[in-house]
Amino acid sequence: MSDRFGALLYRRRTAVLWVSSIVLVLGGIGSLGVGNRLIHGGFTDPHAQSTHAERLVAEHFPAAGDDLVLLLRGSGPADSPATTAAGTALTRRAADARGVRAATSYWTAGRPPALRSRDGSTGLVSLSLRGDEDERAKTARRLVPDLQRHADGLTVLAAGPAQVQAEVGERTAHDLLLAEAIAMPVTLVLLLLIFGSAVAAALPLVIALLSVVVGRAVLNALAGVVPISAYSMNSTTALGLGLAIDYSLFILARFREELRTGATVREALGPTVRRAGRTVAFSALTVALSLVALLVFPQFFLRSFAYGGIAVVLSAAAGAVFVLPALLAVLGRRVDRYDVFARLRRPARPAASPESGRWYRFATAVMRRPALYGGGVIVLLLLLASPFTRVSSGLFDDRTLPADSPAHRATQLLRDRFDASALGTVPVVVRGAGRDLDSYARTLSSVRDVRQVTAATGSYAVGSRVQEPGPAAAALTDGDTALLSVVSGVEQDSSAGTDLVRRLRKADPPDGATVWVGGRAAEVEDSTSAIARATPAAIGIVVGSSLVLLFLFTGSVLMPVKALALNTLSLSATFGAMVFVFQEGHLSFLVGSPLHSGTLDATIPILTFCVAFGLSMDYEVFLLSRIRERYLRTGDNVESVAFGLQHTGRIITAAAVLVAVVLFVFAISGVTLLKLLGVGLALAVVLDATLVRAVLVPSFMRLAGRANWWAPGPLRRLHDRVGLREGAAEDDPAPDGHASARPRDAASDRPLPPR
Repeated sequence: MSDRFGALLYRRRTAVLWVSSIVLVLGGIGSLGVGNRLIHGGFTDPHAQSTHAERLVAEHFPAAGDDLVLLLRGSGPADSPATTAAGTALTRRAADARGVRAATSYWTAGRPPALRSRDGSTGLVSLSLRGDEDERAKTARRLVPDLQRHADGLTVLAAGPAQVQAEVGERTAHDLLLAEAIAMPVTLVLLLLIFGSAVAAALPLVIALLSVVVGRAVLNALAGVVPISAYSMNSTTALGLGLAIDYSLFILARFREELRTGATVREALGPTVRRAGRTVAFSALTVALSLVALLVFPQFFLRSFAYGGIAVVLSAAAGAVFVLPALLAVLGRRVDRYDVFARLRRPARPAASPESGRWYRFATAVMRRPALYGGGVIVLLLLLASPFTRVSSGLFDDRTLPADSPAHRATQLLRDRFDASALGTVPVVVRGAGRDLDSYARTLSSVRDVRQVTAATGSYAVGSRVQEPGPAAAALTDGDTALLSVVSGVEQDSSAGTDLVRRLRKADPPDGATVWVGGRAAEVEDSTSAIARATPAAIGIVVGSSLVLLFLFTGSVLMPVKALALNTLSLSATFGAMVFVFQEGHLSFLVGSPLHSGTLDATIPILTFCVAFGLSMDYEVFLLSRIRERYLRTGDNVESVAFGLQHTGRIITAAAVLVAVVLFVFAISGVTLLKLLGVGLALAVVLDATLVRAVLVPSFMRLAGRANWWAPGPLRRLHDRVGLREGAAEDDPAPDGHASARPRDAASDRPLPPR
């Protein structure tokens, strides 16, 4: 970008605003009904063994599904005539309902003890539902209220994965509206405090509105082609608000800075777009490439965040680089009108030199003792990161909902009052076993933590057949496909459950047979394994793209490595805090006392890494752009760092506060998954903008000295040909009046050797 681009935007400001208005209207139309097209689920690997086992069970053994579990309790015991009649009638009504494959209950399955509570008061109805995760959740949302209305004196509680998905979806939609209603006015107040002017404060919100609307329209369009998670709506809103405000702040701050030098509006737009605009475009590219890494994961929950995130990043950058300068061209110096806090603010003091600024003095103080300050912050971040060594990965379950939610209360009753098998058995599907099915069932029953195995050939325990096949045994085979139902002595949503799945999969299968182990614990095992396999590729994309882009931006080998190391350090501290609070439950009252299951959802750390890494690079680029701009003029490393922090410290802090507020608003969500993501990202942004940018960056750059900008000869020549030119461009006036200035040695004040 050059000053000519700013001049072009000034001349074509009316056309740019008309085009952006049309885009806003079309985006608004295109985003209508987006919430109804997004689907729930997407946390499992569609190619995993457990997913295939689930499909086979639905196809060959529909009665074995437990997508929706109803707890029925009458005025008397479960075996009383009145409760028996009402339970049987309700089971038949459920079996005939639309979307239900099969329904079995304590009263229709021969009254097995596993389907009755230990105190004899409550019986279970297990429903197998048609369709994918989203269709099953919609069926549960429609069916449960209908059954509760026709319960005939029974108390009906609903549990199971379909009911959890249904309640999570309802709460997510509600929490999104609440978060938007809170975030927008709070953000406006903070912008008023930062800028003073009501006009200037409104501009970032205009760009945020544009980016969010365009992002939602893109999601709506993609929903007709690929599955898009409903949770991506929340990320689109938070990321769109945060980045649009981020980028707008830097454009506005640079524009006002240029106006204060006495430039006209047209003259101010040139360097504003060339310097801040180019930095915004480069930062957006960095964030977008970080989000691209999410596309390597098979779960569409993570891929959806990439689709929505990339859309809002690019639209926020386009709004800040094209639309905002056009608005500034129209407003001119009126951008500072309507100072609503003028009477509360102290009279402005005369402009002072950068050396008298707070951030300049702070940076100078840090660089006097870089090892002391930098070392202290590193120790603090490592201490915060230490709980991450205890991370235990899982997938969200009913405990992602609040304690008072119906699905959680029902599931907790299953844990407390029923046999472990009530929370779901482990289905093992075997194809081609033939006569070896009896031998294989004996083998599975000998596996540790297995209580019983039920197959078409009978029931087994501890390697022996304990019961001959009954009347229901015929339903456990379909051609050459057989189902073995494994009752475990451990909860499936636990590390013991995944350990059991691994042991079952290691058991020797019958000769020539194919075996699939499914169930909840298998889903957790397969999903976490899929994430672990894809994580190196995702990290490679993020790290590789960041190294290349930062080198093109700075021409330095050390600066990209430094940025990666410091970002990794701050993110590790964030992950440690997430484990400490959300997995282990310490200090959880600070975030609304969510339920904790002893695991951390496996998708959240990688999602936080990709999003937060991109946001961190934002602040890195904005700070380095001003440091490099000054260094190219003076060659004084220490003064350039202090100068850069003085000119960006306040605005980076303000941007971080605004982004953190937008993200932290999602902590009010009743869904722990959203709470965890919002709090984690907010904490990452705050740590990066304070401890990293304000302390670690000055400390590191003071210790590195001129090596900050070093690169070997071949890379220097490469950067000269293809590198980005930010900061002191060739047409910038130098201090001595020449067209450009060569960096000067800080100690001798002599020009540095040319690169």
